[in-house]
Amino acid sequence: MGGGRRMRIAMIAAEAAPYAKVGGLGDVAGALPKALERLGAAVSVIVPRHAAGSWEGTVAGRVPQLDVPMGGRVERADITEARMRGSAVRVYAIASRKYFDREGVYDDPATGEGYPDNPERFVFFMRAAVELVRALGVPFDILHCHDAHAALVPALVDPRYAPGPAGDFARTGTLLTIHNLAHQGICPPETLGQAGIAAGHFHPGSPFEFWGRLNCMKAGIELADRVNTVSPTYAVEIQGGPEAGCGLEGVLAGRAAALSGIVNGIDYEEWNPETDPHIAAPYSVRDLAGKEACRRDLRGYFRLEDRPVPLVGIVSRLADQKGLDLVAEAADRLLALDLQLVVLGTGQRKYHDLLEAIAARHPGRVGVRLAFDNALAHRIEAGCDIFLMPSRYEPCGLNQLYSLRYGTVPVVRRTGGLADTVTPWDGERGTGFLFEDYSAPAMLDAVRRALGAHADPDGWRRLVVRCMRQDWSWERSARRYLDLYREIGRRDS
Repeated sequence: MGGGRRMRIAMIAAEAAPYAKVGGLGDVAGALPKALERLGAAVSVIVPRHAAGSWEGTVAGRVPQLDVPMGGRVERADITEARMRGSAVRVYAIASRKYFDREGVYDDPATGEGYPDNPERFVFFMRAAVELVRALGVPFDILHCHDAHAALVPALVDPRYAPGPAGDFARTGTLLTIHNLAHQGICPPETLGQAGIAAGHFHPGSPFEFWGRLNCMKAGIELADRVNTVSPTYAVEIQGGPEAGCGLEGVLAGRAAALSGIVNGIDYEEWNPETDPHIAAPYSVRDLAGKEACRRDLRGYFRLEDRPVPLVGIVSRLADQKGLDLVAEAADRLLALDLQLVVLGTGQRKYHDLLEAIAARHPGRVGVRLAFDNALAHRIEAGCDIFLMPSRYEPCGLNQLYSLRYGTVPVVRRTGGLADTVTPWDGERGTGFLFEDYSAPAMLDAVRRALGAHADPDGWRRLVVRCMRQDWSWERSARRYLDLYREIGRRDS
């Protein structure tokens, strides 16, 4: 990687915005490559071509088709190519009618459950990605693998285990980024054979074995040159015990010297209150007047009473991990405070029912939309005064970063990326309100502290301005990734 040559990165992920996006992984795989390219790297992104995605502008790739060995048989992959909008980043989409021509990315919309053949689907994706890199003939410096869906790639290019010519990746480093350790790609041992790795490599103590099952995430953690998570605090938490470590805390602690955390960035072109086309009026640090128009717009959308009370927002997957059980427990006490609440999201049925019941009991004070609605998410970030994010655990989190950008003060639990991006407000310093204990009383106390600060208009304005002046752009994060890539490049020096 010396001599001034551009660093060449292949990013391998199960989703990437705007082509296919389910969650934060899609945001990262869609934004980080462009930020790296702006800093001088040459980046290619390899993703499945999910039928559930949007693939306008893709054309047949330089490698139009691939034969992908899958155990004792061969499957065909069709390859299309695109450029990420506004960049030179190449996107290679791996198409297969058998594996990716479905209504969902991971889950069957008809059942809400993961597809039964997900292990085989993503082993096919990983094998196809490695074969594509071979066929492209590009001397990539780094294969950057994201989450369990790409976590076997370090094994597939490791000469101890790799199917195919062992020397093809001798000068290629590997990085595994963990976005959510709870999803580990645990599957039957025979899945390893579909990946082309001999059964003899599966035994207690091997990188692949985990309580008699194949664990793709474990293999990636043990075999990647470096491992990182999406916040420094989460990198520490996952080594500390089973709640955050999800059974892999010992494996992670064993690789502590190779483990680090880099907070995700956000796309400041998409999330910018000065230019956002989704919101009622633009505003900025220099002129906050438009935020009041955004409040009125949001109250009108949810048919809330026109009262000058703090507007609290939640945009979230409606699940226990996101702290919705605390909201459920504290709902009546929360709404006994002088505030209004709006919620956007989908998730567990029990929270759909709960939120609809709360809205019915508090007409004019609570608004609920049970859907994925990107435009409304922007309107909530712009129109609210306070953003509530009481997560049980949070590898990074993006909504608190959007909130800071829009001057919507975050109230968060001190965990993972929330602890790394929101600091306690003391009247002059800090950017939000945090609570430690995972309990409804602790959450309510943080909300009350925020409401107390809101009662001081001058102090609140200083807090809003301080939030909006934070820099959580992707350029900041991309520079740290470049440093990490360089460390990997020097690993044998």
